[in-house]
Amino acid sequence: MSSSMIGYQLRVHLRETCFLSPTMTVKLNRIFSYAAVLLLLANVSLAQSFTGYNTSNYAGIYGVFSNPATAAGYRYKWDLNIIGVDVNAGNTYVSVPKSVLFNPPDTMRLNRDYFLDQGANRRQNAWEMAEIVLPSFLYAIDDKQSVSFVWRMRSSSSGGNLSTQLANFFGVNFPNPSFNGTSLSIPQVGVGAHVWHEMGLSYARVIKQGYNSRWKAGITLKLLSGVAAGYATVKNANFEATNSRNASITSGTLYYGYSEELDHWQNNTLSNIRLFQNNGLGADIGLVYEYRPDNGGFGAYESSDADDYQFRLGVSFTDLGRIRYTKGEFNADLNLQRADIDPKELTYKKNESLKQYSTRLNSYFTPMASEKTFDMTLPAAMNLMGDYNINNTFFVGVNAVIALTGGQRDITKSHALTQFNITPRYETSLIGAYLPFTINRNGQADVGAAVRIGPVVFGASSLFTNLFEKHIDHGAAFVALRLNSNMFDRGDANGGGIFRMRKRQVGCPVNNY
Repeated sequence: MSSSMIGYQLRVHLRETCFLSPTMTVKLNRIFSYAAVLLLLANVSLAQSFTGYNTSNYAGIYGVFSNPATAAGYRYKWDLNIIGVDVNAGNTYVSVPKSVLFNPPDTMRLNRDYFLDQGANRRQNAWEMAEIVLPSFLYAIDDKQSVSFVWRMRSSSSGGNLSTQLANFFGVNFPNPSFNGTSLSIPQVGVGAHVWHEMGLSYARVIKQGYNSRWKAGITLKLLSGVAAGYATVKNANFEATNSRNASITSGTLYYGYSEELDHWQNNTLSNIRLFQNNGLGADIGLVYEYRPDNGGFGAYESSDADDYQFRLGVSFTDLGRIRYTKGEFNADLNLQRADIDPKELTYKKNESLKQYSTRLNSYFTPMASEKTFDMTLPAAMNLMGDYNINNTFFVGVNAVIALTGGQRDITKSHALTQFNITPRYETSLIGAYLPFTINRNGQADVGAAVRIGPVVFGASSLFTNLFEKHIDHGAAFVALRLNSNMFDRGDANGGGIFRMRKRQVGCPVNNY
């Protein structure tokens, strides 16, 4: 998926599902273009974001992101991430032909370059999640405890809860003439977009170990640095269009705000990405249980018992925290009640700045008193994990991500995408093969593949699904380059020492207790 296509999808998704200015989305998405460029260099397209790999026995620092407890008892002395990128974007309303992904036109035309699901009987939603995993490090103090340093730049955007009827009103020749004279209402729809850095320290430990069981716990404390954020929510709106140039809103409120940095955004996008501004605190916590019926303490070689379990279960809570921002100078909540509105005047104009657009909206509607700051909530989630060991090389993993901020109470947020995944996999120290099956809260199902070869990991979790689809409405991709101590160790039957070969030695059995 090209960087321009990712940016275009986000602009379309957010524009079609809310009253948010497209300019804010454009500015935020310039940051994500760098992630897309890295994916193109790796020749990877349309994959799930680390799904299937992050719960692997060989995930290392990538396992810490979803459950910090997994780092306890890690199989190697250290694990170093050089760079990792994942991008995941989609929606339920707009789809495009696969040809458009590789050759996007300058102007997108309805029913040629994109198609709308105008007959759906559901709420329409859109999302985007992206991250660049910067140099991060895991160090195993001993066979029971480890510490990690994690550094990521992330983004999360989500919006929707819009009925298909309303999506058609805004998405098809706005204002859609087929709705002239029809009273419409919006109970509540909203969107949030957020870009931030996080630097964290993680500690994991085996907290209890029996003859055939092991309990592990972990926590990551994170320093958050906000880059940019914005939100918009419409509540209790009732309106009617007479024709394309006349409409009236009888009730409704628009709550919106964006960080003041977007009023001073520089053309050189990288110059806007600063550490240690808009600081906040965050945390991830996790717990893992392993059932180990054959672990009697003998016959396992040192540092090789990481997968000596029959099955394991895990639970974690990630992205707990928020960042406080100062609003743009002209941000104000608006009373939308007004007669004789020209709908065309509500749309964003070409080359208009966010400050100019805010000022124009304030003069069009009635500003209301609002706070000068807002707290942007992170996309908190509960992660449930199960893993069954078939024969120490074949495994079946199950993972569920449940969004904790997906409700309508908090409007200053983005939220995770609730989804369920099952991944059969084959793994040795040198290679890994993964076959993820994923279904998300919107009913979109995917079948894909991922591969690990030495230090390189890449995947395509929508690969097989999209091969048989004519139009595509969501996609994801990930690629990572990472090293671990085994790659520099002696060569052995398990495939270690791919960078430095020594004479093979006979491993000595050790007592694990």
